[in-house]
Amino acid sequence: MTRQYTNQLLEMIENGLLDKDTVINACVNYMSENDVRDMMESNEFLEEEEDEEEEEEEEEDDSVFNMIHRC
Repeated sequence: MTRQYTNQLLEMIENGLLDKDTVINACVNYMSENDVRDMMESNEFLEEEEDEEEEEEEEEDDSVFNMIHRC
C-alpha cells in the first residue's frame, strides 16, 4: 500500500510549500490525546518517569470514579 497523502505532505514540506511547524501543529491538534500519547510512546519521546506518573494519575482517576459510583 502506498501512502499517497503522507508522501504528498512530506514532499510539500520538503519543497518549502508548507512550514514544518504548521504541519506539526495541525497534526497534533487533529489527533486525539490518546493518539498523541501513543505516537510519543511508539517513538520513545516520553521518558519512563513520565509514563509512570501518567499511569498513577489514571489509577487515581479510576479509584475516584469507582468511589463516586459506590455512593
